[in-house]
Amino acid sequence: MATRAARAAASSPLIGTVGRGVSKPRWASSSSTSNSSTTSPGKNPDKKITERLSGVIDAVNDRKLPPELRGQRNAVRSETDITNVVEQRIWHSMEEGQFENLPGKGKPLDLSTNPHADPAEDTLYRILSRNKCLPEWVELNKEIRSNIAEWRSALHRATAYREGGNNSKWIECSEVLKVQLRSINNKVFRYNLIVPFGRQMFGLKWEKELDRLNEKNADC
Repeated sequence: MATRAARAAASSPLIGTVGRGVSKPRWASSSSTSNSSTTSPGKNPDKKITERLSGVIDAVNDRKLPPELRGQRNAVRSETDITNVVEQRIWHSMEEGQFENLPGKGKPLDLSTNPHADPAEDTLYRILSRNKCLPEWVELNKEIRSNIAEWRSALHRATAYREGGNNSKWIECSEVLKVQLRSINNKVFRYNLIVPFGRQMFGLKWEKELDRLNEKNADC
């Protein structure tokens, strides 16, 4: 029985003898070869998928450009290039007379509503306008700008102590100014949360304000 089992194992097409008493399936070598060929440089499937996705994204972004700029995305450096195309179209339309005899020509514009604003915000602003009130962010903007102007004037006066050698007075004033600076930046933070998009402002930084003041004094 043992002899027959040994002959059957030796005659099996799936098993080959490797070394002494160690055997492995013959298909193992072929699978390992196929795996190595799949992961070889230049044939990485993940890389091919990434390149395909990148190509699709580039094609989609290219369709978003004006026809004059399609196919040359690398030449588009900024939104200024797109703006120039829009301005050229406007000038061509004006030369061709497409802006003549428009509906409502010669009549005053209706500024009671803003077609580009959110309907809820537009209604709110109209209610505030009728009651001669301004939106909170407009009032806060005025307050912040007034505070910044006063703060910079106080900083200018405080630097006179430093230039005069009165360091103790300068340190005392600078500590007060830093507290006021934090208060202004808190207002700026609140302002940026409620202001319409695109109207945000930057806060103050102590080091930059000192550099700004030094440059101003140097120019004088």
